[in-house]
Amino acid sequence: MMKKTIIIAQNINEELKKEVEKAAPDYKIITGKDNSTWEPYINEAEIIAGWKPKMAESLIEKAPLQWIQTWSAGVDQLPLREYEQKGYTVTSANGVHAYPISETIFAFLLGWTRKLHTYVRQQEKKTWHHAHLKKEMHEKAVLIYGMGAIGKETAKIAKAFGMHVAGVRRTVKNTPYTDEVMTFEEAAEKLPEYDYVVNTLPSTKETKHLFSETIFEKMNPETFFVNIGRGDTVDEKALIAALEQENIAGAGLDVFTEEPLPEDHPFWTMENVIMTPHTAGSTEKYNERVIRDIFIPNLQAYTENKELPVNVVDYEAGY
Repeated sequence: MMKKTIIIAQNINEELKKEVEKAAPDYKIITGKDNSTWEPYINEAEIIAGWKPKMAESLIEKAPLQWIQTWSAGVDQLPLREYEQKGYTVTSANGVHAYPISETIFAFLLGWTRKLHTYVRQQEKKTWHHAHLKKEMHEKAVLIYGMGAIGKETAKIAKAFGMHVAGVRRTVKNTPYTDEVMTFEEAAEKLPEYDYVVNTLPSTKETKHLFSETIFEKMNPETFFVNIGRGDTVDEKALIAALEQENIAGAGLDVFTEEPLPEDHPFWTMENVIMTPHTAGSTEKYNERVIRDIFIPNLQAYTENKELPVNVVDYEAGY
């Protein structure tokens, strides 16, 4: 009997490939990021991991594709309605970034609070100056929008600093490492109480430009805002105005409306902005976590005709 096919369109090591083969012994496993590696097999693949939207152009109408595993946490770039109509199951890499992104969040928070960004600029100019450093982060208050894996890990670290931690989510329920959890509406009214506001939200119809002029106006002038969610969750013009008018103290940004960030964008030269080029999720353990924590558990369930247990995209919610 001819084996069914799984494509993993990424360059995973032999150890991970063997683990996939062990989980699905009745399948032929094709691995490799280069198009020439996987294209000959795309119309026989029942499962494709490392899916790219352009792959759909190579699919014939009767292709047996059933399940798509993305290599990114966000699925906002995918035509989800189209995939829903075709009956595909989509799973994301949500959660694989929890450690590196939470580390980046705290790099922003600590860098801002202890003025490391200022000292780096001074070092470039060989300037020895105190820069009026006085703030510390311990026992301050942080408001975290989005209590998925990243939000929870961020909350966990914040508690180690003795911080008051509040989480914001669509449905209010007990969440580990938080002192309180609130709705978006409740959070908007409590914004002035927080020293740090962290956005980890995905891009959906609900979250587009959630951080608007109105929201920034409600923040405390001493608030430091972090966005590692998605660029379009923030109205960038409103954020620039808030920074220029000192309605908020500063911002740490990893994601932007347009990427790469245009050379003439104001963020490049703003003294109260710290930026990274959408690298918050980068980690040496990326492939290992996608395969071992997400793909293999789902693959084992799939081969047993069970519901996939990890990161199945909700077409209605959009993530």
